[in-house]
Amino acid sequence: MKEFKKPYVIAEIGCNHKGEMEIAKELIKIAKIFGNADAVKFQKRNNKELLTEEQYHAPHPNASNSYGNTYGEHREYLEFDLAQHQELKEYCSEIGITYSTSVWDTTSAKEIASLNPEFIKIPSACNNNFEMLGWLCDNYSGEIHISTGMTTKNETDILVEYFTAKGRNKDLVLYNCTSGYPVPFEDVCLLDINLLKQKYGDLVKHIGFSGHHLGIAVDIAAYTLGANIIERHYTIDRTWKGTDHAASLEPMGLRKLSRDLEAVYQALTYKSSDILPIEQVQRDKLKNQKV
Repeated sequence: MKEFKKPYVIAEIGCNHKGEMEIAKELIKIAKIFGNADAVKFQKRNNKELLTEEQYHAPHPNASNSYGNTYGEHREYLEFDLAQHQELKEYCSEIGITYSTSVWDTTSAKEIASLNPEFIKIPSACNNNFEMLGWLCDNYSGEIHISTGMTTKNETDILVEYFTAKGRNKDLVLYNCTSGYPVPFEDVCLLDINLLKQKYGDLVKHIGFSGHHLGIAVDIAAYTLGANIIERHYTIDRTWKGTDHAASLEPMGLRKLSRDLEAVYQALTYKSSDILPIEQVQRDKLKNQKV
């Protein structure tokens, strides 16, 4: 029996579809057929609920990335409604890849839960929204994945205690995460995966890793440390307009990530005998026989 769980790759499309259904479906198809990902993930926001009036009507902090005259208009432009998410979920089912979505508020959580996806993700920014978490614990039966970026260790304790009290800790997946776009390697802090495993490994369903760094070497290390679920932002073109593209993998990067994780999974075993059959041929041919 293998000690390591099989890697599970989530290609986070998020809002990298630029508000266009055709691009969203293209990203899904490439993630499945070329990238060999297990799941794709979008985002759902009720912007009027999530943002204050001031935030909604303020200009985007980076005008070159904005799809509207205000931050609220920008967010609305990138937002798919529930019917569109239903369409995306059906398309995922057609081509054989798992659909999921991050939810940022209670209204969005209720809408996405109505589609009954296999799992729903809670981003780091919202993991203290206990109104939303409570509703999901009481009304949604799938897995609940939660990132722990910008979250103190005490806040993570409170989160796990809450799910345990609700009897939902075995449906909980905790992700090691640093909230930044992109994150320099020295701020990835991979060894925190060890802390999550030591403290919560027996309490929750899985430990995951959500990365916003460059390249894929870090993800392989995260997997070997015990994070069997690997989530990466994914786009067709890293130069596209938008905040997340620069910290995303392009299709070839996603394909290499899936390939390398599978290779490492196959390699993470102990020798079944002192001399493996593949070695016996070389031993007979090359080993010093005069000893």
